Amino acid sequence: MPTKRNILDAMHWLVKDACPHDALFFHYSGHGGQVPDKNGDEVDGLDEVIYPVDYKKAGIIIDDDMHRIMVKLLPPRCRLTAIFDSCHSGTALDLPYIYHSNGRLKGSHITAQARAQKATDADVISFAGCRDDQTSADTTQGGMAVGAMSYAFIKSLTTKREQSYQELLKSVRDILKQNYQQKPQLSSSHHIDTNRRFIL
Repeated sequence: MPTKRNILDAMHWLVKDACPHDALFFHYSGHGGQVPDKNGDEVDGLDEVIYPVDYKKAGIIIDDDMHRIMVKLLPPRCRLTAIFDSCHSGTALDLPYIYHSNGRLKGSHITAQARAQKATDADVISFAGCRDDQTSADTTQGGMAVGAMSYAFIKSLTTKREQSYQELLKSVRDILKQNYQQKPQLSSSHHIDTNRRFIL
């Protein structure tokens, strides 16, 4: 059951005892939102959040906490690939570098001070279902309800296993734009060459 306690426990479990050259994977498909930023690190004044099933009683999980748990303490050369298929998920892990589909860096969503604090030597990559100011859609495939971005991500890699980060981002966007307005996002914990091959 995706309660707040269980989600946080799973995040801690995932990164516990992580070592250099480990490859970790995190996927969240559910409800997301935004709340006022309380520590001043967000340029737009809003933190991105995810909603556990018991959020009305236990509360939400904010991007600062997800970054602290899953990103900040990872050792150098440890790889974490995260997928957030939820509304307002563009910067759900608060990674400091965000990319256009042509590989260029976008403007920063966090302050310069926060960028220095949130950069890491671990290889953390996040694919998000949409920009921070957008919603992510659901779809039905094979009679099952799934997140549209999750479906597009799997379809892209099933069609073409070997792609660069840039190609994968563009491919997922192309699949979605046929029926949806959301624009998936790619971000990282340090600057990457998006022409490198995507690996899990």
